[in-house]
Amino acid sequence: MIELPFARAEYDVRLKKIRTEMARRGLDLLIVNDVANQHYITAYDGWSFYTPQVVLVPIEVAEPVWIGRAMDAAGGLLSAWMKPENVVGFPEDHVQRADRHPMDWIAQWITAKGWGNRRIGIELEAYYYSPKAHARLTAGLPNAKFHDADLLVNWIRAVKSKSEIDYLRKASFLAEAAVAKAYEVIAPGVRECDAIAQIQAAQVAGSPDFAGDITALPPTILAGENASAPHVMWSDRRFGANETIALELAGVCRRYTAGLARTMQLGKTPQPVADTAKAVLEGMDAVLAATKPGILAEEVEAAWRKVIHRHGLKKESRIGYSIGVAYPPDWGEHTISLRPGDKTVLEPGNVVHCILGMWMDGWGIEVSETIHVTDHGNETLTNFPREIHVKA
Repeated sequence: MIELPFARAEYDVRLKKIRTEMARRGLDLLIVNDVANQHYITAYDGWSFYTPQVVLVPIEVAEPVWIGRAMDAAGGLLSAWMKPENVVGFPEDHVQRADRHPMDWIAQWITAKGWGNRRIGIELEAYYYSPKAHARLTAGLPNAKFHDADLLVNWIRAVKSKSEIDYLRKASFLAEAAVAKAYEVIAPGVRECDAIAQIQAAQVAGSPDFAGDITALPPTILAGENASAPHVMWSDRRFGANETIALELAGVCRRYTAGLARTMQLGKTPQPVADTAKAVLEGMDAVLAATKPGILAEEVEAAWRKVIHRHGLKKESRIGYSIGVAYPPDWGEHTISLRPGDKTVLEPGNVVHCILGMWMDGWGIEVSETIHVTDHGNETLTNFPREIHVKA
């Protein structure tokens, strides 16, 4: 058995909150397609989501059920906390076949369980839940009434327990190790891919006391002209002299992610970069001063916007989002966003990754913090200098 990330009592609390929300919405069964949500509920952890897998949560006080590929049920028995009969594998003859689909079998299993005529909530925006999967599932459950339950679990996840914060602290330590390694290895003439290799090693093995995981988003290094675009990938390109380099990195412990973005400068810092960095750092100070329980997410963003407007700058995209347990391809929770119009009231236990990226014409800079909302204010989970790191 793989040691559970949390005590069984914590999973019971999560299920109670989920069922309370299900009852409020009049749902009898929840079908969970989001991989991070499946892990949050069951502790199942495996790279098996390239074939359909679901977690079923009935309204009754009973264990959830994990259903996935038969060969991966073994991983469920090792990592999930439920009884063996609640880890179910669909047959191998349903894997990637044109004449049948895993959802056909899952629908039959749900019907045999007596749940085929229920009011079923289902996550319709999950990354690995395809239109075909939904069509086959609904066709196989003609007597059920389906309701979109997208983000039901995500909003419960948005408030972290003390144990979850402990993992995020460890993840933050690994994020610091990754940025420190980037500062060490990046230099003129070094290939981007070689720098990334060493950064990823630090993300996984950056602590002698606990293991790092892969990040849900790959490391992002934006150098030179590439720094004007926020999500391009690395190559065998070599860093040049006098480049501004934006780093968007993270650390992950037991799937809990802490993001950390910083900027480094090879050679002398151009004046526009220095001026923009001054505004961004002042803006981060304003964000941290504003973030506390009871404030609206949009009010945090407004504090930032007020600062950069004073410096003659403008940023259209949001400046942050809720973060926590994550699987590829994304580490955001899709709930809280620090942007105009988000009326979410921040509360203790929320954790947001505030990333102040400014992507200009031919260059860009980034600074971020993973911020834990506490009872009386906030704390940044990383403790790493924010100023541009200049490497002559």
